[in-house]
Amino acid sequence: MISQKLKVIEQMAEGSGLSEEHEERLIQGVSIDSRTVKSGNLFIPIIRNLDGHNYVEDAISKGASASLWQKDHPNPPIHLPLIFVDDCLQSLQNLAANYRKGLQIKVIGITGSNGKTTTKEMLNSVLQTKFRVHKTLGNLNSQIGVPLTILDIDKSSEVAVIEMGMSERGQIDRLTRIAQPDLAVITMIGVSHLLSLGSREEIAASKLEIVNGLQNGGVLVYNGDEPLLAKGLEEITSANPLRTISFGEEESNDFKVENTVTNADGSFFTVGDRTYSIPLLGAHNIINALATIAIASKLGVDPAEINEGFQTLKAPGMRMEKIDSPLGFTIINDAWNASPVSMSAAIKTFEELTGYTRKHLVLGDMLELGDQEQDFHRDIGRDLDPNKIHYVYTVGALSRHIAFEAEKRFPNGNVQTFMDKRELAEVLTNKVEKNDVILLKGSRGIQLDSILPLLLQ
Repeated sequence: MISQKLKVIEQMAEGSGLSEEHEERLIQGVSIDSRTVKSGNLFIPIIRNLDGHNYVEDAISKGASASLWQKDHPNPPIHLPLIFVDDCLQSLQNLAANYRKGLQIKVIGITGSNGKTTTKEMLNSVLQTKFRVHKTLGNLNSQIGVPLTILDIDKSSEVAVIEMGMSERGQIDRLTRIAQPDLAVITMIGVSHLLSLGSREEIAASKLEIVNGLQNGGVLVYNGDEPLLAKGLEEITSANPLRTISFGEEESNDFKVENTVTNADGSFFTVGDRTYSIPLLGAHNIINALATIAIASKLGVDPAEINEGFQTLKAPGMRMEKIDSPLGFTIINDAWNASPVSMSAAIKTFEELTGYTRKHLVLGDMLELGDQEQDFHRDIGRDLDPNKIHYVYTVGALSRHIAFEAEKRFPNGNVQTFMDKRELAEVLTNKVEKNDVILLKGSRGIQLDSILPLLLQ
């Protein structure tokens, strides 16, 4: 983590006003939460739902060595070691960007509509076979989270895997200029954030901002099956040459996947003349693994080491997470989030699963899809195959449109809609039998995972 004298911190954060008597204080790490502040931290009073300035004195009493203070806030506690800044968030980002410049490390930046966290975890597992790796913890992929991740990097680390999220144009641009990646990854382009961005073209353009912070000689690794990325790259590279590596299912990709098989034990596939396996279900996770293979190969990790890393992978929670009930049925929890692309991928994987007696598909609303939201839900319902799925249950007002289309082809009574998750859990508990399998898929706001205790009790 960052470790510097306070005078240097003032310069890196682009602040001012530090009292001379505090210049030699040593800062070790940063904190934005007075409840978890550690001895030696720099406290940064971010203004969110609560104003961090109200907790500066508390943070220092708990061991923080100093704090930032935003100039537009009155009554600074000038008896404490303070650095004055124009904007605390901007100063956090300045501090992280300047710290990154001094690190002798390979940085991998990851963005995409889906698959960011899974790809991050895959890269962490694979690269650890050869390097000391630092990764984004949890979901710290925001304008606050990315700087905190960078400032926590130990100088002994050799590779940092940094996830970058966004909700509007310009956010990936800011994050990539802070992280200054050597390798940038775009996993895929979906329809998440249509509500704020308006079109898939805008989503692709937002994700492609990640190239703006690439180091000289840096490489973009991207999903070559997505035409919008190819089109956007044509425009970018017409002005500035850019080194790229593509991955996907199409023949034209630099890394092409073939011979894919998914069963209850995981997913198996070949790339070139090598066979790989991952302990995760789904064609979409195979594509995430393919991106991982492309990056790891670029960094000199051989196929045997890559496979070894895949076997130690711990899947992120609620992402095709397999849970075996003591009563003999299986739940696949993919309720972290949902978009039309990720829902279709999860359903396809579910349909192809073998070894189970009956399949129960539980779908919640997909959120933030703009004025086409009903059409997206109807499309999901039209694609459901009654020859591969036995029962369909939907939760929420929007997912009723899934049920409306599914009812046209499924046997009477095999499609049910609910607004109350507890009622759904009761019906499902009474219907599921030994050797059945249940898939839970929906947007985070629906919180489908909340029925797990009811299903497993």
